[in-house]
Amino acid sequence: MKTQHIIYLAVLIFSALFLFLGNRIATQNESTRNQEEWEAWMPAIITEITNIEQTGDQVWGGVTVTFEARITRGERRGDIVIATQSIFFNDMDDNREVAVGNRIILLYTEFSDDYHFTSFERLHYIFILGAIFIVLMILFCGTKGINAIISLGFIGGAVFLVFIPAIVSGRNIYITTIIISVYAIIATMLTVVGANKKAIAAILGCLGGVFIAGVLMRVMDVVMALSGYLDRDHGFLASTVMEHPLDLRAVIFAGVTIGILGAVMDVALSIASSLWEVKEVGGHFRFGDIFKSGLNIGRDIVGTMLNTLILAYIGSSLAMILLIATSDVSFLSLFNWEMVLVELLRALIGSFGLLFTVPLTAGICGWLYTRAEHA
Repeated sequence: MKTQHIIYLAVLIFSALFLFLGNRIATQNESTRNQEEWEAWMPAIITEITNIEQTGDQVWGGVTVTFEARITRGERRGDIVIATQSIFFNDMDDNREVAVGNRIILLYTEFSDDYHFTSFERLHYIFILGAIFIVLMILFCGTKGINAIISLGFIGGAVFLVFIPAIVSGRNIYITTIIISVYAIIATMLTVVGANKKAIAAILGCLGGVFIAGVLMRVMDVVMALSGYLDRDHGFLASTVMEHPLDLRAVIFAGVTIGILGAVMDVALSIASSLWEVKEVGGHFRFGDIFKSGLNIGRDIVGTMLNTLILAYIGSSLAMILLIATSDVSFLSLFNWEMVLVELLRALIGSFGLLFTVPLTAGICGWLYTRAEHA
């Protein structure tokens, strides 16, 4: 068996062990309260509407829909239950009435022995779309596509099986973020690219860029004296009854760091791969030649990647931007809101991470690619 195949297999085994053992360690201090509450949430499908009753007027009133539903998963799968949906006309949440055939999520309240509609079940559509994407990815990209999907699965598992449980159980968020970031970078590069100089250069460039971004984020956190209370969600998160209260400032740090990983890995790998092809085709190069070419390639990549990063942040913060545009509050006051400042900080920290990744990756490539040993 070739060395490349052995390393690839070792990465897969290590990733599986990392997810299994990491989840066990992360959930050691986690209370079983959440698991018991989760069992009260039941997916179901509506089989019959039995009653619709309207109360009050069109402004302050509402509608109560009573229906029969069949539980579709869990220990009570197949049971028919009577449930209600309460709609308030002045509620800003989704107020569509349920209909026969709708897939929904019910909340069972044990002390009153009743079932309430909470939301429509939409996750299966995501599964369908994801399955189509996986098929197309394999058809278009072949082995590389399969490796990319495997890598994505490991990274998703690391976030949801290790990272999130570790935060909930009270683990140090800064240390957990660093561990997950390092794992994500190394596992992705070795799985997608393989164990070669390109992967090593991209890994080191990524680690350097993310490290600089993380240090800068911590410095700005202290300088700006952030509280972590950005919006209603963060306030609710802080007030949630937990055995280990969350450090909201650390949550912001984790969000910024995890958020830039993909863009930084993309830039580092693009530079490392491009310079390797240049070296293979062009023959012998000195360190300065490789480094200069890396900077030139990096300038073009960063120019478009910055647009991608900023537009992604704008897209995710569009509601907040519209609120700013329609608000009568002065711009000076608006841009001193912590929720606005942190969004600007996310974009700037991410941009710094990308910017520093370019010369770091170019320099590492220049050093690795000009060494006498073979890849």
